Amino acid sequence: MIQDIKAILLDSGRVMNRPATGHWFIPPNFFQFIHPDNFEKIRDIEKNAAFAQAAEQLTFYPLVRTKEEEFNVFMEYYRIFFMSIPRLKATNEQVEGIARDLVYNPEKYEFIPDALDTIPRLAKSYKLAIVSDAWPSLEDVYTHAGMRDYFSAFILSSQIGVNKPDPFIYHAALDALGVNPQEALFVDDNPKNCDGARQLGIHTALLCRDRTEYYLMRLIRRNHPVIHSLSDLPGLLKS
Repeated sequence: MIQDIKAILLDSGRVMNRPATGHWFIPPNFFQFIHPDNFEKIRDIEKNAAFAQAAEQLTFYPLVRTKEEEFNVFMEYYRIFFMSIPRLKATNEQVEGIARDLVYNPEKYEFIPDALDTIPRLAKSYKLAIVSDAWPSLEDVYTHAGMRDYFSAFILSSQIGVNKPDPFIYHAALDALGVNPQEALFVDDNPKNCDGARQLGIHTALLCRDRTEYYLMRLIRRNHPVIHSLSDLPGLLKS
């Protein structure tokens, strides 16, 4: 039973929203800059290796507080990506256009239907916060979709310098909402992040949208209530 909850902390990616294109680093207008036929000719193993190499660059920027800083980070990210696939012959203008689309396009992510339905209901009874390993531009995605005002706090790893499950990121959210750990519920799709929250005394719910994974997690993750959808939260909190 989860009782006396005053606040709910929610992860964003795969909990609240997902990339509109199906890939976090292929923004909506990517194929206006790179011809889709040329991109499809590149083997998946090469593309994945290029994305992985570019991702290494992101570890050099623990603090990214503004969208302008984020844009500079992703300019370098895509330079590395396209240098790893020289056959695409991406120009500086194309790199800049793709980086700008990733950072400044508020439609790069789409909200999952159960989030759109459940969050307004929860906001009537609980303080809400986003706690996400994400970049400053994420807040614009919420504002554009009319979802930002439901959240009293927006705690992003890039702006405070640590990722989940570092205790500091959870404490930042609790402090922003003015609640104790025992008064908060944390929702994430990553068991390690839920483990980190529970170690601080925060209640947790592990979200598994995949039906097979949902039943598996219910068997092996007895330390966290497992939910299949955000629409399960009101019932969990009333139980």
